[in-house]
Amino acid sequence: MNNLETYQNFYFVGIGGIGMSALARYFHASGKKVSGYDKTNTKLTQTLMKEGIDIVFEDVIDEKITSLQKENTLVIYTPAIKKLGILDYFNENQFEVLKRAKVLGLITENTDCIAVAGTHGKTTTSTLVSHLCKEADLPFSCFLGGISENFKSNFLYNGSQYSVVEADEYDRSFLNLSPDWAVITSTDADHLDIYGDKNTIEEGFRQFAALVPKDKQLFVRKGIEIGRAHKTYAVNEEADYYSDNLRMEHDKIYFDFHTQSETIKDFVWDVPGIHNVENATVAIAILHNLGVDFETLKKAIANFKGIKRRYTKHIYQNGKIYIDDYAHHPTEINAVVGSIKTFYPDKKLLVVFQPHLFSRTRDFADGFAESLNNSDELILLDIYPARELQENFEGITSDWLLEKVTLDKKEISSLNEAFNKIKEKEFDILLTVGAGNIDTLYDPVCEWLGGK
Repeated sequence: MNNLETYQNFYFVGIGGIGMSALARYFHASGKKVSGYDKTNTKLTQTLMKEGIDIVFEDVIDEKITSLQKENTLVIYTPAIKKLGILDYFNENQFEVLKRAKVLGLITENTDCIAVAGTHGKTTTSTLVSHLCKEADLPFSCFLGGISENFKSNFLYNGSQYSVVEADEYDRSFLNLSPDWAVITSTDADHLDIYGDKNTIEEGFRQFAALVPKDKQLFVRKGIEIGRAHKTYAVNEEADYYSDNLRMEHDKIYFDFHTQSETIKDFVWDVPGIHNVENATVAIAILHNLGVDFETLKKAIANFKGIKRRYTKHIYQNGKIYIDDYAHHPTEINAVVGSIKTFYPDKKLLVVFQPHLFSRTRDFADGFAESLNNSDELILLDIYPARELQENFEGITSDWLLEKVTLDKKEISSLNEAFNKIKEKEFDILLTVGAGNIDTLYDPVCEWLGGK
């Protein structure tokens, strides 16, 4: 393979993915010609096109593709795409074709790479680490799995000494990285279509942990067995780094942070949830180890605005609250609903949930039902198939899942009908949750509630 610098054209197969789009933005910012394909036109692809990146949405070998020369073109693809004529064309014509994770590994191998892994929490934690790096003005770049509300992107370039990356366990992608620093937030079962069982995914995380050269630069949530020496972090229990004394005052969360030798009182921010304080704890620990003082870190934590679709909250004049979240696993839904019930115990909660993938719905059906039972009323949308086909998962439908939910107030809806159903409901808090295209409800809901 040529050095990345020798390529002038970069073609992305699946450019609308959150990880792919960060790479596309990186090469575009580097002055390269970037183009690509995605099957769905979304807000993100529209933004990329406004930034000057050419995207097509039909699997057609057009003149733009046939004019590309294999000598100066690198094709980057996501393993979520299994079959595509465009990808076949590049392979048949002997273009250099690499997985996203391989390219990310090549970009970051000459930096001090901070890689954040985990089946839950990695997007918030990596975005928070990036925000703290920016506020401390460290020379870094970041490649994130979510859109930072602070810098309105999933990519930022502020130098090349450090890189912050979200280390994706899907398809064992994170094993392509060369992390100098790493975080492991959780190792719960997920992506069983790849790993098969919980033991195998845990082994994948142990292999990732083994890539970190120094024990003191591997941070693992306390309670996770990772097979080597490391630093631990936690909330409300002692660890190498931990936070406690959590309280809510005037809709802000306060907490105290502890190292093995000192206590720093009264960190404050707007992001609710014990799990998010946990994410903040390890981010603070890493940045302090990089030499950033606690005064700077306190200011940076205080002005962190969060990530789009990670507990994005709006409070309206009529008293109603709208929360939008990306959660697509029972553990994540429990965290979001648990936070809502903790801070708003007497308010009626309407949940609109879109399951993501037939395989995940099948593998965690009982867990999803248990999580959704914590709402007061449920609108369950059709399963978002992403890379999967219904014909390969006979009987795995939203109707099948709804039968497992024991709520009295529950119903099925298509995405197209969901907004009208929401407008007919009585609720204090509305939660839209899922990783598919449920985000298309966000603007209409905000406009409706803001005008009531």
